[in-house]
Amino acid sequence: MQPATGPTLFGIDVIFVATALSAIATFAVLVAIYAATTVRDPMAKRMKALNDRREQLKAGIVASTSKRRKKISNRNEATDWVRSLLGSLKMLQDEQVEKAQKKLMQAGIRSKDLAFVVIFARFVLPLTIGTFVIVGIYVLDWFPEWGAFKKYALAAGTLVGCYKAPDLWLKNKITKRTAAIRKGLPDALDLLVICAEAGLTVDAAFGRVARELGKAYPELGDEFALTSIELGFLTDRRQAFENLANRIDLESIRGVVTTMIQTEKYGTPLASALRVLSAEFRHERMMRAEEKAARLPAIMTVPLILFILPTLFIVILGPAACSITDSFINRQ
Repeated sequence: MQPATGPTLFGIDVIFVATALSAIATFAVLVAIYAATTVRDPMAKRMKALNDRREQLKAGIVASTSKRRKKISNRNEATDWVRSLLGSLKMLQDEQVEKAQKKLMQAGIRSKDLAFVVIFARFVLPLTIGTFVIVGIYVLDWFPEWGAFKKYALAAGTLVGCYKAPDLWLKNKITKRTAAIRKGLPDALDLLVICAEAGLTVDAAFGRVARELGKAYPELGDEFALTSIELGFLTDRRQAFENLANRIDLESIRGVVTTMIQTEKYGTPLASALRVLSAEFRHERMMRAEEKAARLPAIMTVPLILFILPTLFIVILGPAACSITDSFINRQ
């Protein structure tokens, strides 16, 4: 006795597909509930690290515990080995190292020693992965049906991609971080205006804004908290503002830094200057939103044709197709 089968569409059991999709949707709902109920403060860990660093600077301690000393020592040994290897291969240039360190700062990575790792990755990845692909293509004959041009294109693309992979990774992190900072900058300037009008000093105002905006914009809160610490410890306050501009690849931040330096130098009113900048940045944010909204119909055309219309046709014509298929099967 054959088991009863449900309706089919193009040879696919509709009930089985619906059950599988229901299971996937249920799993997605459970994951969303778990993510919503276990939200963590994104600034808690960052603020703890910054506060620990501030306490160490106050005490004049470079490494507070033996565990941290051991960790820093091991990291320095690995970095020294990479640096010596690159130096022996004549691959280190001061300009190249400074550029990599600046990109790491803009990506939110504080360790400057990782610049040597990035340079080392540009050398190692093409040498290992590229050699593996070339051996597989020309020695092991992975794609025998391919022509000479396709094989050369794959080998060359692998070498170029492996060489550019560290830079692309850094560029992606910088782009995401810059977009997050740009989004919260008008609100941060508004809070700076309120703090300045309330009589707070510049470093206290930066610290207050970092605490208030840390949960909504953790990247911006992290940078403002670090600037507040540098304003309290550096002898040249101008250097603290310039460090902020170097750590963020954003023209708006450079404008804010220029304004802060001028107010520090000439004693001009800080609140009025920041209020003008805040209004300008908020207007720019609204213009970017309007630009994205204007591009939306053109962007949605392809997903509409590829995904929404076929699904709509299946929902409308699916029951009729199942009925017609069952009628033909019963006649036979």
